[in-house]
Amino acid sequence: MTDKKMCGKGLHKEDAGRAEGALKVRDSLMALRDIKYRDFQSALVPNIDPQTVIGVRMPLLRRLAGQLAGSREAEEFLLDLPHAFYDENVLHGKLIEKIRDYDRCMAAVEAFLPYVDNWAVCDTMSPRVFGRHRPQLLEKIRVWLEDSHPYTVRFGIGMLMSHFLDEDFDPAQMEWVVAVHSEEYYVNMMRAWYFATALAKQYDAAYGVIRDGKLELWTHNKAIQKAVESRRITDEQKEALRALRQR
Repeated sequence: MTDKKMCGKGLHKEDAGRAEGALKVRDSLMALRDIKYRDFQSALVPNIDPQTVIGVRMPLLRRLAGQLAGSREAEEFLLDLPHAFYDENVLHGKLIEKIRDYDRCMAAVEAFLPYVDNWAVCDTMSPRVFGRHRPQLLEKIRVWLEDSHPYTVRFGIGMLMSHFLDEDFDPAQMEWVVAVHSEEYYVNMMRAWYFATALAKQYDAAYGVIRDGKLELWTHNKAIQKAVESRRITDEQKEALRALRQR
């Protein structure tokens, strides 16, 4: 599929101004294209069409987000969903991160999450403003964990892992992740990652979940594997975890 044909996908044309701003942003991305990096990135995200990858390196995407943040083009681009290209989605997430008002940021996140279709876009979006509004964020996380869209669930687990394994940790939060039942690989991988991280930060509580066999077999063993590979887990703890592997 040619770039010209692809440029027609995903554009809503309710008004000319909105389409114009989105196209300007896309042109900026195309100008930063790196073919070798495109091929590399496509291999890392196997569940998306390689033809939707422009090939813009992350430092350049972050720089572009900084240049666009607050502009008319950025506002129009954020409204122009769904996007046609993977790189547009990554940029979308980076622009959301620049929103300083919590309510506006959360509204932008919730508008975008249904269109997130891969782990990379999901995991690269982490708004800083969330850290200053943890009680409100926790309420949203509980809703996201019950969503039917796998990457909304994955994002919710990621936010729980990022913001609630330190001073705001509550052992009950682990039960929320235990209660997530999914056949989706990328959901269960994030569940395993959550517990591996919890074993490094809140060992006793996380160990209890693993010891009691509360996770499905694959997620249980993957959490142990990732924890054992971590430098933040002591040798003694690793031995105890290895003994809990299941067949």
